[in-house]
Amino acid sequence: MTDWLRKNLEEVFALPSAAVEWLLSLYRIIQVFDDIADGDPVSRDDLNAVIWDCLVGRLQNEFFARHANQLIPVIATAIIKWQASDTMERQGLADARSFVWRASYYDVVVMVVSICHGPTAATKNAHLILQLYGEKLDDYLAEFQHA
Repeated sequence: MTDWLRKNLEEVFALPSAAVEWLLSLYRIIQVFDDIADGDPVSRDDLNAVIWDCLVGRLQNEFFARHANQLIPVIATAIIKWQASDTMERQGLADARSFVWRASYYDVVVMVVSICHGPTAATKNAHLILQLYGEKLDDYLAEFQHA
């Protein structure tokens, strides 16, 4: 998945290298945390990489260092939306709304495109960015019907 995401971030949205690396780091972090929250197995190598990314690597990234004041509020909102989705899922209330909430990583991508190319470009491409979310609603809902 990260190869496909990288290709889109670099080729379709023409993001600078530091922005791409920061977004991919954030994506890996989110995936590992989601696996841990769901009780799914996480390899020690993946955990070690995420520990580094969380505490050192992501923070040292030049794109993040320059734009942290714009990125942190969007990340905070994404975390809260994911937690809201998780709450709905754990209460047996997963629906189309919780499905959308869990895809908030792509809100961060929209902000990065806006930072790099301006709000007009972000608006023009927002639908393409949000379509990067690979999970389908029917698959998501089926996951909770069999739980």
